[in-house]
Amino acid sequence: MKKLDTQSSDFQAELKALLAFETAQNPEIDRIVADICADVQKRGDAALIEYTNRFDGTSAQTIDDLILTQDDLQSAFERLPENIQTALKTAARRVESYHKHQKMESWTYEDEDGTLLGQQITPLDRVGIYVPGGKAAYPSSVIMNAMPAHVAGVKEIIMVVPTPKGERNDIVLAAAFVAGVTKVFTVGGAQAVAALAYGTESVPQVDKITGPGNAFVAAAKRRVFGVVGIDMVAGPSEILVIADGTTPADWVAMDLFSQAEHDEIAQAILIGTSQTYLDEVQTAMNRLIETMPRRAIIEASLGNRGAMILAKDLDEACEIANYISPEHLELSVENPQEWVKKIRHAGAIFMGRYTSESLGDYCAGPNHVLPTSRTARFSSPLGTYDFQKRSSLIQVSEQGAQKLGKTASVLAHGESLTAHARAAEFRLKD
Repeated sequence: MKKLDTQSSDFQAELKALLAFETAQNPEIDRIVADICADVQKRGDAALIEYTNRFDGTSAQTIDDLILTQDDLQSAFERLPENIQTALKTAARRVESYHKHQKMESWTYEDEDGTLLGQQITPLDRVGIYVPGGKAAYPSSVIMNAMPAHVAGVKEIIMVVPTPKGERNDIVLAAAFVAGVTKVFTVGGAQAVAALAYGTESVPQVDKITGPGNAFVAAAKRRVFGVVGIDMVAGPSEILVIADGTTPADWVAMDLFSQAEHDEIAQAILIGTSQTYLDEVQTAMNRLIETMPRRAIIEASLGNRGAMILAKDLDEACEIANYISPEHLELSVENPQEWVKKIRHAGAIFMGRYTSESLGDYCAGPNHVLPTSRTARFSSPLGTYDFQKRSSLIQVSEQGAQKLGKTASVLAHGESLTAHARAAEFRLKD
């Protein structure tokens, strides 16, 4: 891992270089995705079957071969060992409980002339969630995407998940059952995103698409945005740990590994106020890496984009964290509730030495779909509010029309919009 010191004259330049990540779109991927999306839009189910057979090595003859029902999901759940069933239900229950607190409610008020103003909150009608398949299974992604939609009151939750070589993962399907997914299509890639966005003979068009995927999925989500809503286009996973030296070095080392093992371009950063402690963590990492099945990925990640930063104090560490605006921020310090007041930008904040980031990934309750690549400066975690929308309510009283009409008339004439002005003036008594 790179070693940085805030007292170095080159620190700012080194930090900026550390955080730099090439987010430019790949023209070749964009071209392929554009062609796939256009073809799915034109040929519907036939194109979806063709691409799924080609890219996932399946042998579907009809769209029915790619559809799973509630009975299929329940059967997958019942095939699992009891401890996995319990873990899925526990995680779903905690995520549901947390997201109920985020649910927005309609509200109104009347001003002094009897005019009613307010906001009506309604759920989206239908959403699509993309769940990665292939190298790894992510039942947690199912729960984190579906449960907030369920809490929001979305009536239909359509899940798409690739099944390479036709292999279906029971844990993923069981998570869909527990989280209240309506229907599952075993398709992935850009073709799945296009099907959700435009609809086919069998795949219903959704209002919003959420969930992570590879570069082709990300490009497809960018392309269909505007036809449907999307959650975000996520970058590589990130963790930043601020440690005051009171947390066992082994714990911090493993927390850094927990994000580095995602892939070679994930980023793990540790900020400490003691060089001795940073050295202890490095020693722990050197020892623990021998036990990691994904050692090669972890080493590549830490070597490519990992760093240890020596700060003069925790105040400075928090300011650096605000600049980095990480996806996951661990405050592995004494009195974390005091230090969290200094944090302005982070996707999720894990407070205290016992709060490992991995608990948030699976079962603490808050969502693990988080802003990356410094976008926490202006965006938020996925939540119930992402599956609700707001409509303004305006009911002007006769008395209110007299006052507001005059104001609107003046402003409309100022913009040379005569019809606007007269629409208001017609309702005036004088």
